[in-house]
Amino acid sequence: MEVSGYLNLAADVAHNFTDGLAIGASFLAGPGLGMVTAVTVLLHELPHEVGDFAILVQSGCSKHKAMRLQLVTALGAVAGAACSLLAEGAGEAAMLGVLPFTAGGFIYVGTVSVIPELLRDAGPLQSLLQVLGLLAGVAMMVAIAHY
Repeated sequence: MEVSGYLNLAADVAHNFTDGLAIGASFLAGPGLGMVTAVTVLLHELPHEVGDFAILVQSGCSKHKAMRLQLVTALGAVAGAACSLLAEGAGEAAMLGVLPFTAGGFIYVGTVSVIPELLRDAGPLQSLLQVLGLLAGVAMMVAIAHY
């Protein structure tokens, strides 16, 4: 497996850990908020895990091994939720250290592995559409953060 696969796994474990912290802290605030957070994280994880699976296969993993590795990284969410519940809300402080690592890992994997792979064999129109899709995703995140 290429280095980008290992980096993606490390970033994914950290990302899932922060998801678990958020879910645990939400359940501490109330069961309704906890359920909404859990469903939101689940909906956001489905396309994210498909993308991670593709990165692992692209970096040299077999499909079966990539699925097993994805299952292992999901345990990070369980660990994050357990930490948040056991610490009764200290998850916010822990997220301050984990979030920069997670974001940096995904930015690195995206810029070094994913974006060059998308642009390698594509024609000019396809490349433009892919970059516009990427920018649309960034714009949506910015809009959500502001509102």
